[in-house]
Amino acid sequence: MRSVRLIPSALGVAAALALTATACGPTETPAADKPASGSASAPSASAPSEGAGGADGLAGDLADKLKKHGVDLDAWKRGGWRDWDTGTWLREAEDFVNPVIEDLWDPARMQSAKSPDPTITAQAGASGSDPVPRPVTAQREKTPYHRNAAPVGKIFFDSPQGSMVCSGTIVKDPRRPGKSNLVWTAGHCVHAGQRGGWYRNITFVPAFNDLGKSPSALRKARPQEVYPYGQYWADWAVTSGEWLQRGGTNQAWPYDYAVLHVQPQRGGKSLEETVGAALPVDFSAPAPAGAGTVGAWGYPQAAPYDGVIMHKCLDRPSRLTTAPATPVMYRIGCTMTAGSSGGGWFRVLPGGKTALVSNTSIGPAGSRGWLAGPQLGRGAKAAYDMVSAKFAR
Repeated sequence: MRSVRLIPSALGVAAALALTATACGPTETPAADKPASGSASAPSASAPSEGAGGADGLAGDLADKLKKHGVDLDAWKRGGWRDWDTGTWLREAEDFVNPVIEDLWDPARMQSAKSPDPTITAQAGASGSDPVPRPVTAQREKTPYHRNAAPVGKIFFDSPQGSMVCSGTIVKDPRRPGKSNLVWTAGHCVHAGQRGGWYRNITFVPAFNDLGKSPSALRKARPQEVYPYGQYWADWAVTSGEWLQRGGTNQAWPYDYAVLHVQPQRGGKSLEETVGAALPVDFSAPAPAGAGTVGAWGYPQAAPYDGVIMHKCLDRPSRLTTAPATPVMYRIGCTMTAGSSGGGWFRVLPGGKTALVSNTSIGPAGSRGWLAGPQLGRGAKAAYDMVSAKFAR
């Protein structure tokens, strides 16, 4: 058995951010086993109605749901998902579908995926923002990742622009202690916002590229080195109503978060059981000045990074506003780029427990040096609780 710890080496932080859990290492083969807009103080979460498909028979409802929209499930799996016609692109909260397509995400296709660059170029509004923080150079995470940052992974998905990547974090499920299948990420990693609908073929790979191989070496790596715990496909997703309605605009970035419920592509063990670690989520939304040191983890893809190496930054957050009358976002100095979107931000809570407090959302237009993420308050907790309740047993 191994102790999974996430410990920063930067800034000489006295209180280490730690993911303390007992976990078995990865096996030698991949793991077997209509939204309403809320107020700025309490944004609304967009979740499916229970009639859209619950934990029992969820897979069986996929064909009916697609049929309702004129889509044949078999045709979808044979490539029909590549039709991004705006008239048929599923965008409402209850429309989320993500059928597992066996062997779609092979190692070569994963490496060809790109970062969603347009989603990380929002300009910051001047009013209510602190001075731009000094850049903090992102540091490589120690390998193997399954020993140092097992809850962190990559999210792969398809969009009209092609195959894309983001980052994500395994978080605890209060209704399934020790058996969570929940992943936290950014809203723009699962839904196109006002420009479109739900992205497709969304899968999560914890501890991607476990040994930190270079792109050339990774092309020759065994599958278990690419995805040591296997692949976990999203069978449900919830994001904020603000993101569904206005995502991609400066009014929506403070609501750029999402919760995924995932299932293993093969086998039946939960994500947390397989990986052996998951983080609690801090929904207290502390003011930036009172949040203490936070650490951001992810897989930056845009230049000068290559998307296959996990990195981290530590800094004390300051305030950022992206539009008038919108909530303040956290901003830290960090040189990570697109691809790190959705990656978790962690802080040490009173008592010493490490929790996820935000996720990477945006960075500066035309340069690099800082990242910003939403404060997770009542709206984010509502999204989290909706997913947890839907799959409670």
